Amino acid sequence: MTTLIVSLLLLVGGYALYGLLVEKVFGVDPKRLMPAQTRADGVDFIEMPTWRVFLIQFLNIAGLGPIFGAIMGVMFGPAAFIWIVAGTIFGGAVHDFISAMMSVRSGGDSLPELVGRELGPVIKQVLRVVSTVLLVLVGAVFVLTPAGLLGNMTPGWADTTFWIAVIFLYYIAATLLPIDKLIGRFYPIFGFALLFMAAGLLYVLLFGGYMIPDGFSDGLQSRHPSPDTHPLFPMMFVSIACGAISGFHATQSPMMARCLKNERLARPVFYGAMVAEGIVALIWAAAAIAFTGGYGQLQEYMSGHSAGDLVHDISVGWLGTFGGLLALLGVIAAPITTGDTALRSARLIVADFLHIDQSKLAKRLMVSIPIFACTFALMLLDFNVLWRYFAWINQMLSAFTLWAATVYLARHGRAYAVAMMPALFMTAVVVTYLFTAPSPEGFGLPLSLSLMIGLAADAICIGLFVRYKVLVGKGRLVHDVAY
Repeated sequence: MTTLIVSLLLLVGGYALYGLLVEKVFGVDPKRLMPAQTRADGVDFIEMPTWRVFLIQFLNIAGLGPIFGAIMGVMFGPAAFIWIVAGTIFGGAVHDFISAMMSVRSGGDSLPELVGRELGPVIKQVLRVVSTVLLVLVGAVFVLTPAGLLGNMTPGWADTTFWIAVIFLYYIAATLLPIDKLIGRFYPIFGFALLFMAAGLLYVLLFGGYMIPDGFSDGLQSRHPSPDTHPLFPMMFVSIACGAISGFHATQSPMMARCLKNERLARPVFYGAMVAEGIVALIWAAAAIAFTGGYGQLQEYMSGHSAGDLVHDISVGWLGTFGGLLALLGVIAAPITTGDTALRSARLIVADFLHIDQSKLAKRLMVSIPIFACTFALMLLDFNVLWRYFAWINQMLSAFTLWAATVYLARHGRAYAVAMMPALFMTAVVVTYLFTAPSPEGFGLPLSLSLMIGLAADAICIGLFVRYKVLVGKGRLVHDVAY
């Protein structure tokens, strides 16, 4: 219990203290005109109330990641609690806030344009492809998962196939319509369900007489049933992504940067939404071991069940039939409200790349139809295959975003260490994972060798950054100063 309470306090304190520091490092300007004011188009650039922008951002990033990811991640042991707290405060929230502010300062540009401006045209082209693929993957995965959950809760005629069709049609509408028509109206309802789920579980954890066997007294070593193939580093840091740091979030931040009223609201919306997601992940990690009775019991449960089964059993077992239904709706709403904005973000990225104005429906269809076709094709693949590739691409994107943030801060004479430190860490994570993960997503090399390659990648990045600073100092490298 102490671990949960201390972790919650650290997350809230991190928002209040470190979040304020990061805000001051970036240098927000409440007097600047916002993209929603300078580029208003009635479709994507629309001023919205701050509470709506917060809920949209929160639900965009809080898909199944902080729920399923936390459950799978806590199987590695108590280190998961440390990663959720530290990763959120020093990594994920910094990543989300700075990427959003970079978009605000560039007039609402999408992520590949932001990263490309800082890291060069080659990286821009790579990120255009990688981020679009990532978003389409998210759209595909987050059709299948909620459809399966709904199919198990409804009569036989409303099976999984039926819900796939319904959800996909909703995604099409949410991608094409102005952001305030569907997303802006339905997110408060979905947000209530998700927040009810988190608050209800937290109440049970605190006052329901359950013990949370965090296992810190036995050390931080991995509790995973297959530690040889699933070492704590880097596997846990890829498993718990959306509850700590996730590159996907940076694809969503520009979408909400186009709807924000004032720069002073960026910390509550972007840093705050990531902290809220960290709290959700923390609650589910604690609930998983409290409900099953410990790490060994959790592993035994997961050997014959899925994470979705555990979510159902915890929700119904702790919150009763009505509470469990609302909690499950929260779990269902989370992926749906991520999948729809993932495809919308894919449309915006492609439109920015091709310079296609999106104020007309015909042009939105021109960009969106190929995206919908690719999403449908990916839905025919195995879910586990999709998720494995999503996890690695997702964290790779976070590393690129943090390096772009580092260069941006350095270019503006700011304390770039707030972005550089998590950039180095995530670079080591993704490179080590790539080389040590089993085939087909990795090369299957020994962990010691893979870790050396990961550290070498860090050294190369530091060398390139130092070279960049030297060239800028000598006046031999000039950035686009549009923002």
